[in-house]
Amino acid sequence: MNQSDFSRPSFDEALAAWKTLLGQRGVPTDCTWVFDENLCFEKDPAKPGAVRLAFQLAFTPIPSDAAGVAYDSFSEGEARLVLYRIGSSRGKSICALLCDEWFETKTEKDGFIRRDEWLISFRPGGNDELEEITDRQRWKHRLLRDRPRHDLDFCMPLRAVHELMAHGRVLSTYERYAMKFFHVWWRLLGQTRPAPQSPKSGGGHGPR
Repeated sequence: MNQSDFSRPSFDEALAAWKTLLGQRGVPTDCTWVFDENLCFEKDPAKPGAVRLAFQLAFTPIPSDAAGVAYDSFSEGEARLVLYRIGSSRGKSICALLCDEWFETKTEKDGFIRRDEWLISFRPGGNDELEEITDRQRWKHRLLRDRPRHDLDFCMPLRAVHELMAHGRVLSTYERYAMKFFHVWWRLLGQTRPAPQSPKSGGGHGPR
């Protein structure tokens, strides 16, 4: 699909259409937006070989405007953008913004409601109740590879959101390495700087 074939709405307009659809489906319209670091795939001890999905908000806090930042960044490209409901928790819909050409073939048969004039799809999902994890060890040992629900592989990392907010763009791998190096360097400098000496009594003027 060419750029001239669609026109992205503002995030507020897309969000209004999304919440209308959620209301029609009888699921919560109050949304909590999550990102890749918030997802927690883990082995299900009750079902050998199975994997369950939970989420966390405690260990990687989400800026209040993160969803809008991610939406605007995705909207700059020409791949299909998806508002995706993962499930419910405590009366709210847990949602993610996804974007990739992989979604172009997804239709209502697959659970996706297409708005081709926007190059957006809505995936309202079912009535799955998600657990919110507060145990850091569970989150640290989450599965990072070979995860089910391939759709969620196209979720924006929260790190990218922070880079967009700080720099106006997502940094390259080299830039991240360079910034990490400089941060370490400045910390080392701070540790090795001589402590300021107090003025000697009697002979000096002391600080003015």
